[in-house]
Amino acid sequence: MGQLTKTQAKLGKPYIDLEFLLRCFKEVLIDNGEKELANYLPWINEPNEIPFESFGQKHVQMYSIAFQLLNMVEENGDVQRRREKENENLSSTKGLWANSLEYLKSWNIDQEEIADIAAKTYIEPVLTAHPTEAKRATVLEHHRELYLLLVKRENQMYTDMEQGDIRHEVKLTLDRLWRTGEIFVEKPDLASELRSVTHYLTNVFPNTIQILDRRFMHAWEGAGFDTSLVRDPRKLPKISFGSWVGGDRDGHPFVTADVTRDTLQSMRLNSLVVIRRFLMKLVKHLSFSINIEDTSKKLRKRADAIVAEIGEQAEDVLKRNNGEGFRQFINLLLHKLPIDIEREHATHLKELPHSYRNSDQLIDDLIILHEALIEYGAVEIAYNDVNEAIRIVQTFGFHLAHLDIRQNSGFHEKAIAQLMDAAGLVGDKFLEWNEEQRVKFLNKELQSNRPFTSRHDNLGHEAQAVLDCYKVLAGYVERYREQCLGSLIVSMTRSLSDLLTVYVLAREAGLTIQQGDGFACRMQVVPLFETIDDMEGSPAILDSFLKHPFTRRSLAYQQTIRDHHRPVQQVMIGYSDSNKDGGALASQWHLFKTQKELTAVGLKHNAQIRFFHGKGGSISRGAGPTHYFLRSLPLHALQGDLRLTEQGETIAQKYANKINASYNLELLLAGTTSMTALHNHQNGNGKETEEIMSFLSETSQAHYSNLLHHPNFIKFFGEATPIDAIENSKIGSRPARRTGKRSLTDLRAIPWVFSWSQSRFNITSWYGVGSTLEQFMIEQPEAFDRFRETVEESDLVRYVFQNVDASLMTTSPAIFEKYAALVEDADVRESVLSVIKEEYDRTVRMLDVLMRKTFSQRQQKHYYSSLLRTEALETIHTIQLSLLKKWRVEKEDKDPNAENTLLELLMTINGIAGALRTTG
Repeated sequence: MGQLTKTQAKLGKPYIDLEFLLRCFKEVLIDNGEKELANYLPWINEPNEIPFESFGQKHVQMYSIAFQLLNMVEENGDVQRRREKENENLSSTKGLWANSLEYLKSWNIDQEEIADIAAKTYIEPVLTAHPTEAKRATVLEHHRELYLLLVKRENQMYTDMEQGDIRHEVKLTLDRLWRTGEIFVEKPDLASELRSVTHYLTNVFPNTIQILDRRFMHAWEGAGFDTSLVRDPRKLPKISFGSWVGGDRDGHPFVTADVTRDTLQSMRLNSLVVIRRFLMKLVKHLSFSINIEDTSKKLRKRADAIVAEIGEQAEDVLKRNNGEGFRQFINLLLHKLPIDIEREHATHLKELPHSYRNSDQLIDDLIILHEALIEYGAVEIAYNDVNEAIRIVQTFGFHLAHLDIRQNSGFHEKAIAQLMDAAGLVGDKFLEWNEEQRVKFLNKELQSNRPFTSRHDNLGHEAQAVLDCYKVLAGYVERYREQCLGSLIVSMTRSLSDLLTVYVLAREAGLTIQQGDGFACRMQVVPLFETIDDMEGSPAILDSFLKHPFTRRSLAYQQTIRDHHRPVQQVMIGYSDSNKDGGALASQWHLFKTQKELTAVGLKHNAQIRFFHGKGGSISRGAGPTHYFLRSLPLHALQGDLRLTEQGETIAQKYANKINASYNLELLLAGTTSMTALHNHQNGNGKETEEIMSFLSETSQAHYSNLLHHPNFIKFFGEATPIDAIENSKIGSRPARRTGKRSLTDLRAIPWVFSWSQSRFNITSWYGVGSTLEQFMIEQPEAFDRFRETVEESDLVRYVFQNVDASLMTTSPAIFEKYAALVEDADVRESVLSVIKEEYDRTVRMLDVLMRKTFSQRQQKHYYSSLLRTEALETIHTIQLSLLKKWRVEKEDKDPNAENTLLELLMTINGIAGALRTTG
């Protein structure tokens, strides 16, 4: 208890809030007749001898909720600390606008250059449905309510009676949470995943846009810059959102063409619901007494044109708000939205001849309103109220989020072969051909817009699935424009033919268009380089792809329709599989090197490379502080343009409420703008640093690979981690394996990382680092000493080793040894465990040498937060180990109780994931 008391003192206000919530929770448990259970609630009770044999689902659920409450108070504590710091000095928080602008000033970068880059800055978080969110949507909703109550409690103006009412509401919410099932009993379907993503896109993100714009303007003014440079809404940094839900088909058999069609229609409807909400808000605010005839000439002319378009119904529209000309104009705009209204709610899409066809038409009309208000004299209202509406339409368009379509290159190969068969050719030849033969065949096909066959029924499975999907996209593009869609992403891109194949499939479905002297693809084809080998070969593939005439025509076409300054080629890089391949250092170095080389390829072809970072929620899958991540990127890899995935549990962690959502989006906006500007004035990392990182990468990958190829490793992995339980979990609609094969290669990176995290080994984020640093220190002592300085000086080096450092803090030898005890064969167990333990000790020791400080000195907040979690985590790990043993026996014996045991086991997985704040 002495150590815990010190920990509580170090945590400060968050612990006080935690104690308040836990005491409320304890009362709820007692009120529910669970007095004995309540005595085991962590942190507020005296330590009790826990009778593990009597522990069941209720105990696990109680611990899980306790960890969720701890996460909540720490999140709120971070918000409060930022507010206090900003109150003293707006530029005090690293990575936000004020801090970034001051940093740019220190480099003597003038405001005109910054304003120009800010106007071209464009970020796009892409929400995916990878199976890493262990909590149900209903549970997340209760968490949101509880968080708002926690914030509400901060208000010092409330009386004791009002504070008592807040406490009562907290208890009610905790009661609901306690009575709600913690885990997915049934695997969530795509419809539920779409509802979850739609919640953020309609209820959270729209409420952040004005917050972000205001913070940008405050920071701009605080830096002493001229606000006229950035006041126009068209000159502000831009945000949009992407989604993979309903479009990601890679190893996901349930994403059919019908699902994609329904997803696109649902997102279009919801975008219009959001826009209508903000236009209604604008109607409410612009209640000025002015006849529409007395407004600006441009607005009157446009109003007359709309009245002529609408016809007889225009009279009813204009009757509303008579004598309030601006309101009448907005009512006309509302009437042009392509939705049907019933009882004041948008219910379904309804497109009439006078309806807007695209969002740019609405923006043009809002700009007319904006200018009319300025002419009228309501300047501030124009730049606030109307700006907000314009920004909402800019951000969400009539599509809500850009839907990407992702599929595996191997799936596309089979589709081409089946189309060849349908055309009377021999499809097996394509599968047997080498790269040169494939490219020659595809090039010949791309010279014509003639399809393989006019009949697309009774094709093979792969061909039918691809063409059905692409036809949905072609129909959507024809009706609503290309700007509403994302890209065609090719996972496991390993050759030029993998990309040209998609062009041929697009041609077959009508997704191509005549462009100059040939044809072009109406959607961008995006390579995804995932493994280390794929990254090594990516520069040559991209070079061949960018010089290909079909690509050049396609990029030129897309440049025109999207109003880009030059051709833009998106390239996706994967963090998960490269880490699974080579470990932490090798993955980070190859990602850096690949971006540097691909940026040079883009420059060679006068194309901007828009990197799409396929990051996950754990250190092993690319997570880390956003501002440090952006600073770690190679020179010119950021060109005012950033796309990255937000996966699974990270969506709730970053975006569950508008304050946290605004903070995380601001980090992306400010970081992308500032690093783009800095790259114009920097030279990048020194040659020696990059040579050392290359050496460290190669050496650590060798150590990591030796572990994975240990003859007993696979057996150890299967028994010492809960991978078998995780594969049976119900936390996502996607299967855990790409093809269902029982192999390490086929296993997705997410459950791979998840299982090592649950058992607290975390080898995916640190193994091999200690041996590598030790070898470096012994063989090159002088270079090692210089490298210790580089940890502070190089953004790349600091980011990489801080992430390794953080992952070590959540690694626990005391716990992972207990999981290793599950391995029945003693020789297997000791042969692998001894290697892991030795490397762990070596890595901790070498990081202390490299960083010159102990972990508690390096990352104090993380250190004491981890200490607080340790006591309760030991309990839930002990329960999980007991259940894992029991379930494996029952499963082997085909015992009917195995399913119930699995449910209890999955609850422990959920609880540990919540405590560690990460799954895969």
